[in-house]
Amino acid sequence: MSLASRNGGSPPNPAELRNMLGANLRLLTKDAVSISSLCRDLGINRTQFNRYLAGESFPRPDVLHRICRFFQVDARILLEPVDEIDSIRRDLLHHPAVAEFVGGSAISLSEDLFPSGFYRFTRRSFMDDEKFVQGLVYVTREDGFAFIRGFEAKEAMRAQGLRTDPHTREFRGFLLPQEGGIAALVSRRNSLTTSFNYLARIPSFQNNYWVGYAARTVRESVTGRRVTRLVYEFLGKDRGTIMNAARTSGFCDESQLVPFHRTQLRTDEPFI
Repeated sequence: MSLASRNGGSPPNPAELRNMLGANLRLLTKDAVSISSLCRDLGINRTQFNRYLAGESFPRPDVLHRICRFFQVDARILLEPVDEIDSIRRDLLHHPAVAEFVGGSAISLSEDLFPSGFYRFTRRSFMDDEKFVQGLVYVTREDGFAFIRGFEAKEAMRAQGLRTDPHTREFRGFLLPQEGGIAALVSRRNSLTTSFNYLARIPSFQNNYWVGYAARTVRESVTGRRVTRLVYEFLGKDRGTIMNAARTSGFCDESQLVPFHRTQLRTDEPFI
């Protein structure tokens, strides 16, 4: 019940507003990996955010706006229980039928688990078993969600009889935290096929490698692989490394792979 209804239409007092906000924030953050990482993503001091959660303090208007954008709700979180608000989070993942199963985790992938920025990836080609694919993707955050963007190799598009212009080659997707790693669902523009990626961080000198697999949604009878190992390397902000990865994107032979990538792909072992 909203505060206005509870008070017979009279304006709520400041304590009631703080308590309603605190209750709503506790509900919105219940699936967060940690409050500390959530505060870093929000850009809010942990101690101050704890005071909001406890109903002891109230955020400035600009901070409240940041909170509302992050959780994809509006300012009614001051007046109504969040589970009664018909907020803008009525997309597929947050539909009431699945929100508690897949939607909650879609907003809680922290920078600690998978930072924003450029990544170099490698995998065996789905189309040609003797070739490998090297590529570059860009991970961003927007409105509390983690997104991924990149371009298919021209050779792979030609092999499928598809155009090779950037508009057609572009793919995008979203990232979700998983137990022990992350998952991504990726698709080209207006495509009815999807790639599912799973990645888990592995120990390395700079702690910047993830290894897993990529699977494409095609029938068993379709020529080529459906699942193959996948390596991601976080490139940070080193412009030279990023540009070099961009120049070497596309099909390549095993000998042209980055040595550490080749080791992690275990090219002489079948995928299990």
